[in-house]
Amino acid sequence: MASRYRTVLLFGAPGAGKGTQGKILGNIPGFYHLSCGDVFRNIDINSPLGKLFYEHSSRGELVPDEPTVQMWNQHMHARTILSIYKPKEDLLILDGIPRNEHQAQLLDKHIKVLKIIHLVCRDKEKMIERLRRRALKENRLDDAREEVIRHRWSVYERETYPVLSQYPAQIVSEVDAVGSPAAILANILHHLVPVQEAHFANRLSGESAGVH
Repeated sequence: MASRYRTVLLFGAPGAGKGTQGKILGNIPGFYHLSCGDVFRNIDINSPLGKLFYEHSSRGELVPDEPTVQMWNQHMHARTILSIYKPKEDLLILDGIPRNEHQAQLLDKHIKVLKIIHLVCRDKEKMIERLRRRALKENRLDDAREEVIRHRWSVYERETYPVLSQYPAQIVSEVDAVGSPAAILANILHHLVPVQEAHFANRLSGESAGVH
């Protein structure tokens, strides 16, 4: 198997703060953050994959798993070629992908998951209210509807939550998603600093950052 990107997954229900924490981590040297939304926003809609994406999104459908992972891989390759992302120096921080067990299986040949940060909120209603306020703040009125938010939660519980079972329990670290962004970040870094230290140790010793 070719070298895989050494990766940390930010995992959690809608409203748990994956995107917020991912953006913060992406500003710390040694971390490179990418959300699945970034992939879709940057796709060339005139390319074959771009046309396929537009075809599904215009009907309000999710893009099938294989093209989604293919788009993601092309995007990552381009970032690597341009040295925007440096696999031997940066840990890849992903959020929004994989969205289901099949995507996790497809991604396995591209990424080596070193750690999963599972942002947990025991109070579902609090998360639903957080999503509603965020949608109103960003003027996304359709996304503020309670039935839309509850549908997203049901999709998460049915399709995305089972992704955790694809990975060893010892690499999953739970972090409370309720609190100030700084407090949540501190808890995340408690789990990620040792992972980053090991990644840099490999680089400084001259060992490959890939997986053999």
